[in-house]
Amino acid sequence: MASRKVLSFKRAVVFAVFFLIAFILLRRSHTNASDPEPFRKPPPKPAAANDQHAGAKHDPSTTSYTPETDTVLKDKPVPAQKAIQDISKMSLYDKLAYQYPYDVESKFPAYIWQTWKWTPANGEFTFRDEEASWTMQHPGFVHEVITDQVAVHLIRLLYAPIPEVLEAYNALPKPVLKADFFRYLILLARGGIYSDIDTFAIKSALEWIPDSVPKESIGLVIGIEADPDRPDWKDWYSRRIQFCQWTIQSKPGHPVLRDIVSRITQETLKRKREGLFLSKEKSVVEFTGPAVWTDTIFDYFNDPRYFDMRTSQGNISYLNFTGIDSPKKVGDVVVLPITSFSPGVQQMGAKDYDDPMAFVKHDFEGTWKPENERHIGGSGN
Repeated sequence: MASRKVLSFKRAVVFAVFFLIAFILLRRSHTNASDPEPFRKPPPKPAAANDQHAGAKHDPSTTSYTPETDTVLKDKPVPAQKAIQDISKMSLYDKLAYQYPYDVESKFPAYIWQTWKWTPANGEFTFRDEEASWTMQHPGFVHEVITDQVAVHLIRLLYAPIPEVLEAYNALPKPVLKADFFRYLILLARGGIYSDIDTFAIKSALEWIPDSVPKESIGLVIGIEADPDRPDWKDWYSRRIQFCQWTIQSKPGHPVLRDIVSRITQETLKRKREGLFLSKEKSVVEFTGPAVWTDTIFDYFNDPRYFDMRTSQGNISYLNFTGIDSPKKVGDVVVLPITSFSPGVQQMGAKDYDDPMAFVKHDFEGTWKPENERHIGGSGN
């Protein structure tokens, strides 16, 4: 009986040695193989033969999304696995791209971000109905109302590796400037939905993108704030077509957000050196608000780094969006008509709150303004 136990033990040792040798030989054979990166991701799929930049194809009379009028992004680079490296010598834009890479095929994060002086737990919080509408329309989403004090620490946490962003945020002299900047920063880093505290969610964000548009092809959803058709529009609005930034949905790392964070950071540090933050020419709207937001989006639509411009007969401009009453897809961006985020304003073609395209109701209280300058209706945030 004892001899059988000894024999079993010896046999186990022999088998262990055998498997160890086999494992070493197998590993060496992989190491010497022709492909030195066995876990390398496959290259991006080649673009289809009919993939073109369709700037010239965006007929201003076209009011609905169709594949034929879609502007197509260039081949999306496959995000590589991060290697630890010194980013201090990178440009600000590249630092942001490294810190928060973009993957259009990922899901929209289930976050809702809002900012206000107090949280709903505070007795002085006066936007309970508005805030509750977002929670009711988005069960299962993480919904946060961020105070100024919390925002400071959150930005420090998210952007610690990029000190110029922190310096710019801290240098902004007015709460409205910080509030504008915060929405871009939080969406760049975490994605999800940002919406002003004085907005009501009429429909869930799950209904914002048409069913005909694959969700894995979209990284940013925006709406039209102003589409003035009056000859004196410059007296009332900053741009002929103005995109609103009181409600934005994005995936983290989107190039538009990367670009606007770079612009505001660099402009803030420049104004800090000059000692002049705001003036008639350097207003909030132009500095951090819908004017610079609109400019950044149009620059993206016409950027050859992201779109194939070889077949384009002209830049995408306000003509491609004026008068639309249904969503339009441009590359990885869905542009919603004015009714979606501005229903009930009774101007510029906006329809009422019960319209199928009405998604968000904005009270336009101008909460960032002094009490005597606040208003209901009209434009502005």
